[in-house]
Amino acid sequence: MVLTPEGAAKLAQYKRSTIIVDMPPPSLVVEVVSPGKKNRDRDYRFKRSEYAARGIEHYWIIDPQDKKFVCLELQDGLYEEKIFNNFRETISFERPFELKIKLEEIFFDAF
Repeated sequence: MVLTPEGAAKLAQYKRSTIIVDMPPPSLVVEVVSPGKKNRDRDYRFKRSEYAARGIEHYWIIDPQDKKFVCLELQDGLYEEKIFNNFRETISFERPFELKIKLEEIFFDAF
């Protein structure tokens, strides 16, 4: 997690790293899906709508069970979804920061 000095000072007041209403939304949230239907529903359905309502511009879902990387970018209040599941593909981002990575580097145990 990368924080501004103000965000770090605000976060230091809390025992948990929780996003609260009076904090500005982070640019990116990354979730790793845990096994089980309840966890999948939470990461794929419930958090998606919560994060969109909160104004979080980028939401990435790393799914070890399905070996896929789901990138969501907020557009007009809804997330546009891109799914990456080709292990040889290089994924490139310019926002929220510049990044190039192969899916096989994320799911290194898949081979």
